[in-house]
Amino acid sequence: MSKLQLKWAGVLALVVLSCAALYPSFDWYSKTPQERDRLEAGRLRPRWLLNLGLDLRGGTHLLMELDVTKLPQDADIKDALDRAIEIIRNRVDQFGVAEPLIARQGERWIVVQLPGITNTRSAKEIIGKTALLEFRMEDDTDKGRDARTKIAELGDPFTHADDGTATITPAAAKLVPAGDALFPGKENSFHLLKATAPVTGAMLESARVETGQNGIPIVSFKFKPDGGRIFGELTAANVGKNMAIVLDGLVYSAPVIKSPIRGGSGIIEGNFRMEEARNLAIVLRAGALPAPVKVIEERTVGASVGEDSIRSGLFACLIGGVLIVGFMLVYYELAGVFANFALFLNLLFLLAMMAYFGSTLTLPGIAGILLTAGMAVDANVLIYERIREELRAGKPVRIAVDAGYDRAFSAILDSNLTTLISAVFLFQFGTGPIKGFAVTLTLGLLCSMFTAITVTHMMFHAYLANRGVDKLHIG
Repeated sequence: MSKLQLKWAGVLALVVLSCAALYPSFDWYSKTPQERDRLEAGRLRPRWLLNLGLDLRGGTHLLMELDVTKLPQDADIKDALDRAIEIIRNRVDQFGVAEPLIARQGERWIVVQLPGITNTRSAKEIIGKTALLEFRMEDDTDKGRDARTKIAELGDPFTHADDGTATITPAAAKLVPAGDALFPGKENSFHLLKATAPVTGAMLESARVETGQNGIPIVSFKFKPDGGRIFGELTAANVGKNMAIVLDGLVYSAPVIKSPIRGGSGIIEGNFRMEEARNLAIVLRAGALPAPVKVIEERTVGASVGEDSIRSGLFACLIGGVLIVGFMLVYYELAGVFANFALFLNLLFLLAMMAYFGSTLTLPGIAGILLTAGMAVDANVLIYERIREELRAGKPVRIAVDAGYDRAFSAILDSNLTTLISAVFLFQFGTGPIKGFAVTLTLGLLCSMFTAITVTHMMFHAYLANRGVDKLHIG
């Protein structure tokens, strides 16, 4: 097998691998939206898939702010923001969102984009919940019982804000004994608890949804070994007393400890709906945020908008592609056929690499593909013009072709290298669609360098080797 045949075998192998990499995407997007949702719920999403971004698929965009006023005075805000991003990422991963975008923006803001998620309320509940789980003992002393009686005579001891938070009234605060704290309950009740929490959710190992009595969902949890030991000692020392389970400052239940609870496991009851219980288990498994976050910007991109964007993008690609192909055929004749075939391979390899790496295709990404196609053709134009010059100088066809590629290579390399540097900076410092554009542009440049230079050169060699060509028509 000659050297040229080996090169063609390599290109053929790349074509086969590219088709194999793209097949899962073709199969996935040929299914109905309901079928895709069912497979995603079962975590059966293909590993190699060309994902669609928020602007193409629809979904939820949230800009969240970390409430740094709730951090300790000596806390490192940057570290707290990094921890919040990691915890939000864990929660979103367990929520089953494919290709989410979670990134820092500024000093205290976090951008969260959830493609395919249109239930904004559920998304915000999972992402924004602090999930600080505490186990506190009720104050069962005579002083505590007297304080509870006097507080109850005041009526509701809390003022309730629109966001659901409750603040103790000054009158009630004066009645709370030292070492105690007053917490609201789930059903317009209040609990007088010890100010310290011996056991917290930081000691949890796992949490999951189970079905309790009467078929009502409950959340069962299991502590890590150290947490289980402390929990066992706490319950052993307080048999017959009430222990409150407090989540984000709200008492979910305060059962009586009937016997020491060994083994480090327990349940949280709260008349949950199944979705509420599932979301609570997710946030408990992911851990508590270092401080509350609040949504300061919220946008929902409908699926129909995404479909319109895809249709417009494909139409633009089709029109641009037809014009490019037509121009190359008319102006460069046979060499134009080579350039068009290389352009097709360029797009095939580009999409295959994006599918293999699980990249996300966005509207700017489509713009990156079009820009790449233009640069690939531009490279061939440079080469063909150099070949023309060599032919006009009277050089033989084969020598003119090789000289044309040699003379054009440095200009093509410089042009692609500078664009590649720009793409790297866009990827490093950009967010969301800008990163999508940078990824598409980078992969496209690499593919176009290979197809526009190597593959078309191989085509010329194959054409000249099989025919006794002494004259080349190149426009």
